[in-house]
Amino acid sequence: MTAQVTGTDILDVAREQVLERGVPLTQEQVLAVLRTGDDRLQDLLALAHEVRMRYQGPAVEVEGIVSLKTGGCPEDCHFCSQSGQFTSPVRSVWLNIPELVRAAKQTAATGASEFCIVAAVRGPDEKLMEQMREGVAAIRAAVDIQVAASLGMLTQEQVDELVDMGVHRYNHNLEAGRSYFPNVVTTHSFDERLDTCRMVKESGMELCCGGLVGMGETLEQRAELAAQLGELEPHEVPLNFLNPRPGTPFGDLEPMPANDALRTIAAFRLALPRTILRYAGGRELTLGDLGTRDGLLGGINAVIVGNYLTTLGRDPREDLALLDELEMPIKALNETF
Repeated sequence: MTAQVTGTDILDVAREQVLERGVPLTQEQVLAVLRTGDDRLQDLLALAHEVRMRYQGPAVEVEGIVSLKTGGCPEDCHFCSQSGQFTSPVRSVWLNIPELVRAAKQTAATGASEFCIVAAVRGPDEKLMEQMREGVAAIRAAVDIQVAASLGMLTQEQVDELVDMGVHRYNHNLEAGRSYFPNVVTTHSFDERLDTCRMVKESGMELCCGGLVGMGETLEQRAELAAQLGELEPHEVPLNFLNPRPGTPFGDLEPMPANDALRTIAAFRLALPRTILRYAGGRELTLGDLGTRDGLLGGINAVIVGNYLTTLGRDPREDLALLDELEMPIKALNETF
């Protein structure tokens, strides 16, 4: 029987339920965690770190990403400067195959076990699928690294093609909980995103599926996102924090306060104890150096190193030095197969 939140300290409940029994927090319980005060934050982060160590161990998975096709996307995701519908400065650019291989080699040189190819599209057309076929083959011939992809919404035929290419993981975020999703995207539906996620899972590829926080959603809607990710059971959840981009509908929002971001990290770890929880976009702006450390000691066990698609990240050497200082080994390539 699930422990109740009412009348019981939520951290005590989480310790017994998640840490001791491995049972994820419910949506109601995640909300209670998100409502805890700053005076409980260090205790919350310590508990989330214990859960991470028990169910994930100390190793950290390191990934690099590169955009194969940047800008000019027809969708209207309100956080994204790559949408062709907004006045943001990103315009359509394609990367060629030698540049893709060079980026994969640079990623592998950091010790990363995974390289993700991303395209700003609703879904891949034949030109993009051909680029992927050539690019993945060239990378696999030149670099000892796993190849992942994020190409928008897929058909079943495209899912099967990516499997045949050797793509081992596919990223397709829910972005927001179902109830807030229409405030974030209007050109496609939450269910369309879910359909792609389910096809990916059924194909045998690993599913990487997360979202963004700090987009104006309520705490209830943030807890809803955690619960809906838990139902989907992705292999990995990238947690993004809104980095407001000029010219987008969310461009005037304030960055999420650091303590709220850390509370969110811990809450998602308690909701997803056996899932890889990855630092993704916006952490540099939202958390800074000290907060990045706190998050790694509060439930995070994977990082994207280097730059993101249209925004700058930390110097990879800084992240790798921090992992070394915290005695968190980089997950070896052979552990990811």
